[in-house]
Amino acid sequence: MRTEIPKVLHAVLGRPMLAYVVDACREAGVADCVGVVGYGKDQVIAAFRDDARVQWVEQTEQRGTGHAVLCCRAAVLNKYEHVLVLCGDGPLIRGETIRQLVDKHLSASAAATLATAVLDDPTGYGRIQRDAAGKLLGIIEQGDCTPEQRAIREVNPSYYCFRTADLFFALDQVKPNNSKNEYYLTDAIAILTHAGRSVQAVTAVPPQDVFAANTRQELALLNRVMRERINDRHMTAGVTIVDPATTWIDARAEIGADTIIHPFVQIDGPVRIGRNCTIGPFARVAGAANVPDGATHAPIGGAPR
Repeated sequence: MRTEIPKVLHAVLGRPMLAYVVDACREAGVADCVGVVGYGKDQVIAAFRDDARVQWVEQTEQRGTGHAVLCCRAAVLNKYEHVLVLCGDGPLIRGETIRQLVDKHLSASAAATLATAVLDDPTGYGRIQRDAAGKLLGIIEQGDCTPEQRAIREVNPSYYCFRTADLFFALDQVKPNNSKNEYYLTDAIAILTHAGRSVQAVTAVPPQDVFAANTRQELALLNRVMRERINDRHMTAGVTIVDPATTWIDARAEIGADTIIHPFVQIDGPVRIGRNCTIGPFARVAGAANVPDGATHAPIGGAPR
C-alpha cells in the first residue's frame, strides 16, 4: 500500500480495520483480546490505548503466522481453555460468524475448528484439502499449491478456534518447510489431524466477508462494501436513507426508526440519533452527539433543533 502506517490502522469509514475485528469478537462474547504487533507497534498500541481489554504481545521477528501465535504462549496458555485466532486486517468479519465457529468447535469437542468460505476466484488464499469422504486433511498455502490444488474453491479465510493446549502442542512441531521459510499456522491443522485429534471445518464465512485490502484501490472498495452493509442494516431496521451512495454511517452509530437521512450525510462516531429525526442534507453528526427524538439536524456548521 506504499505507506508507513501499519496496515491494520488504515481506516474503513473512519475507523482502523483492527477495530472492526475487536468489535466482532466482543459481539460474539469474547471478553479478552491479545494483539500481536510488530512493524509500527507503537502506533497500533497508541490507537487502542483506551481499550484496557486488549493485551499486546510483540513479535520481534516476522517469521510467519505460526510464529506470531507462538509469541502469545505466555499470554494464553493455562489461562484460557480455548482461543480464537483471527487476522487484524479483515474488517468484514461478523460476530455471528465467530459465534458459529465457536459453537461448532465446542459442540464437536474439537482440538481445532476453522471457518471456511467457497469463492468463485480463490486466488491468493490457502486451499482446504479434504479426502474423498470430505474429511479435512489440511490447508495448502497458495504458493505451495500444485496446479490441481489451485483449482480448489474452498478456502481458508483465517478464522480459527483451538483448544489451547492442542494449539501449542501442534505449533511446537511446525517446521518452516515452505517457499517462504516461515512458520505457518496452517501447518498446525495437518499436525493435529495426523496426531488423530479432532479437527473440524464449518463453511460459515460468506464470500463477501473474505475481502481484504492490499492496495489503496482495494481499500476504497472495502469502504464501499462496509458502507453498504451498515446502510442496509439501518434501512432494514426502519431508517430511511434517501441516497445510500452519499451516506456514510459509523458502525457504532444508533439510529431510531422513522428517521430520515438525506443525501451527503456523514455520521461519525458512537452517535445516538432518536426516532422520527431528520438529518441533512449536507450534515455531519460526530463524536458522542445525542440527537433527541423528532429533532432536525442542520447542515454542516449548524446545530440540532
